[in-house]
Amino acid sequence: MVSAPSTDNERSRNSQARSWHALDVSEVLKTLHADKDGLTRDEARRRLDEYGPNTLTEEDKPGPLRRFLSQFNNTLIYVLLVASAFTAFLGEWVDTGVILAVVVINALIGFIQEGKAEQAMESIRGMLSPKATVLRDGEERELPASELVPGDVVLLRSGDRVPADLRVITARNAQAEEAALTGESEPVGKEPHTVEEDASLGDRTNMAYSSTVITNGRLRGVVVATGSETEIGRISEMVSRVESLSTPLLSKVDAFGRVLSLAIVLLAAVVFALGYFLRDFTATEMFMVVVSLAVAAIPEGLPAIMTITLALGVQRMARRNAIVRRLPAVETLGSVTVICSDKTGTLTRNEMTVAKVATAGKFFSVGGVGYKPEGGFSLDGRDVPPEEQPRLIKLARAGLLCSDARLREENGEWSIEGAPTEGSVVVLARKAGLVRRNELDERPRLDEIPFESERRYMASLHREPDGGAVAYVKGAPERVLDMCASQRMEEGDEPLDREAWAKREAELADSGHRVLAIAAKHMDGGESLGEGQLDGLTLLGLVGIIDPPRQEAVEAIKECRQAGIRVKMITGDHVLTARSIGKSMGIGDGEHAVTGKDLELADEREIVRLVEGNDVFARASPEHKLRIMEALQSRGQVVAMTGDGVNDAPALKRADVGVAMGIKGSEATKEAADMVLADDNFATIERAVEEGRTIYDNLLKTILFILPTNGAEALMVIASVLLVFEVVPITPIQILWVNMITAVTLALALAFEPAEAGIMRRSPRPPDEPIISRFLVWRIAFVSVLIATSAILLFNRCLEADASIEAARTVAVNTLVAGQLFYLFNSRFLDRTSLSLKGLLGNGKALLAAGLLVVFQLVFTYLPLSHTLFGTRSLPAMEWTWIVAAGLAVFLFVEAEKVLIKRRR
Repeated sequence: MVSAPSTDNERSRNSQARSWHALDVSEVLKTLHADKDGLTRDEARRRLDEYGPNTLTEEDKPGPLRRFLSQFNNTLIYVLLVASAFTAFLGEWVDTGVILAVVVINALIGFIQEGKAEQAMESIRGMLSPKATVLRDGEERELPASELVPGDVVLLRSGDRVPADLRVITARNAQAEEAALTGESEPVGKEPHTVEEDASLGDRTNMAYSSTVITNGRLRGVVVATGSETEIGRISEMVSRVESLSTPLLSKVDAFGRVLSLAIVLLAAVVFALGYFLRDFTATEMFMVVVSLAVAAIPEGLPAIMTITLALGVQRMARRNAIVRRLPAVETLGSVTVICSDKTGTLTRNEMTVAKVATAGKFFSVGGVGYKPEGGFSLDGRDVPPEEQPRLIKLARAGLLCSDARLREENGEWSIEGAPTEGSVVVLARKAGLVRRNELDERPRLDEIPFESERRYMASLHREPDGGAVAYVKGAPERVLDMCASQRMEEGDEPLDREAWAKREAELADSGHRVLAIAAKHMDGGESLGEGQLDGLTLLGLVGIIDPPRQEAVEAIKECRQAGIRVKMITGDHVLTARSIGKSMGIGDGEHAVTGKDLELADEREIVRLVEGNDVFARASPEHKLRIMEALQSRGQVVAMTGDGVNDAPALKRADVGVAMGIKGSEATKEAADMVLADDNFATIERAVEEGRTIYDNLLKTILFILPTNGAEALMVIASVLLVFEVVPITPIQILWVNMITAVTLALALAFEPAEAGIMRRSPRPPDEPIISRFLVWRIAFVSVLIATSAILLFNRCLEADASIEAARTVAVNTLVAGQLFYLFNSRFLDRTSLSLKGLLGNGKALLAAGLLVVFQLVFTYLPLSHTLFGTRSLPAMEWTWIVAAGLAVFLFVEAEKVLIKRRR
């Protein structure tokens, strides 16, 4: 027991060390001033005062009110608030309430959708173990994990969560599940031996890290880091430091809102000056004109329509297994240029499968993937019945009986209970026609030597049907080969050709297979088995195991390439496995891969070169993933990042679109992500990208449709000043009616537009492309002039025919609406013609919206209450002929413009 403390400075430096894995156990204990019997209670208390509790630092967060108010920090929202102030000034309280309702609804949606993003930190904290078994004063005590300090000796057994970062002192058959931290798909064996100082996190087999789980065996370890100094603590700090990027849509809409606000203010000032100084209008008259102009120019319905369009996209994506947590992420997916994907379970099935079996002189391929026991055997390209291959049957039987895994089937779904690697051998045996229960009935197990990381094999002893006994051994090839003296042949056994087997093992390993050797030995008798009895084994063969690619993911990667999206695989697995899987998926060339060590040794410029020039990254840590992300973003790429472990949380938060796995993903990862895959399938991301592109197209169509209404209204107000009309052709309350009624009917119909042909055959949009391009500016201006001109002409025609001002304004409003109604069908395609059955009838929602709009306009025109509220008058039937003709003219002019633009291009 240790009680003598070191100096504070020395102890602080010791606790910061990052190379505990490279030190011998005795050196670790000496450095920490500890021993194998643990600390005294007094020393533990002193260290707790010095180092603080074994908890993660909790930072102050904005409360619900601040988070809600932050939703209003948007230029377009400011414009809407100004619009509500204008309508309130005019005494139009209903319209004020409508606009404010739009603002509040937008804020609530943002509050609900985005409010949980920062809960990633809380989820990480929840992963820490609440209790720990510790040696204090030489006795075992169960303490709150928060009281652990560097130098404490902790005892762990199967099922325990590791409470702090530990250097392993002793281990017996210990394995830890570290996928959440390292990305390694298999449990990792733990042993006390030192490893290289530059070993990656996944290769530090003498360390047990906080938040991971002991899946097998027991170990004793000394605490080397607690709280924020642990690996999980560093990830937690990274999550808190990473700044979430604004999505392309939010950035562009915000920039558009600022430009629009400035333009409205400048235009209002110019019009006021022209009317007051040059046209002799009074200040009061010009103030009312400016109010009308501002109300006309502000697209009140645009934020609501954008939110609804995104929300509809969220619903469609949910039906395709993509759950969106933040609305703008829907659109951002459409801008993605690079997808960085985890391997296990996303690109692959996360179901270990025996794909190759090597016996002496024969090399079998095994069909089928996953745990479903379907698939045959082939030899040299031809199918072979397994029952005709006695050596194959003997190997499969040995692997089955020398395994503890169980194959289960429930409602047509097959699963494995036990280690995935063992499970793959059990499935192989079922494919060969062997059933575990039947085999154990014929050859009951008498004894076993369980797998331990030190011995690297498992052995079992079985009674043979003839009364003899046989030992089966399964384990690491290099270890099992050392125990073998012969190899099984058709005619009998012959001396082992170790060189040939080593070559075959290397071939399998180089092609990304995890390799197991299986051997047997007939025993003289007895019902016990000892390690000393296992010399002189007969090698039955090797099995090559892979985590098979998802076929739908392979197809999705092809689709992404055709769409101009580059796919990069970032995994915690070994480089050979990463290269092989990458090649089978169509990622990389199968020859090159960048390791975490390569990234650590590279400077910023070199990292950019490595990231741009390679698509496969192996042994990647959280820092590596974050650096890859930042390197891509520094080159202007829009990046989607997938992940499932807590180690992925910082990169997911930093990514333009963070994508978490819904089935096997940690809660920390889901909270940090923008989108969660319900099926953990890469193909779902590809479908989500297609949906994102469709949504962006529909948003552009919506903007392209709504703004000409505002432009035409503004032109009508400006024309009344410049041309010295006696009255303004349209009042503020009528402007609000047109804006809102066209938005909630016609504009909403565009949210239901299906994807345009070839949407996944075009390149991603440039990230810096403005939301309103020069072409869209031209189209908006062109249509605004068309609609405004037709409305002004019919307004003046009514006045010249001695109609009342109210009737003339009613004609002007209906002409505006008719122009928008016909223009809706132009807007269904940005540059393709709408003069087709598909263009006119292809969106049933557009036809329904058109019918609703007609009903609303008839109510607006003929209902007496509308006459009182909006200052309208009933129109004779003949006027509708002129109104419809004006709308049809807008449609035909825009279609003609499409043809001319297309010819110019």
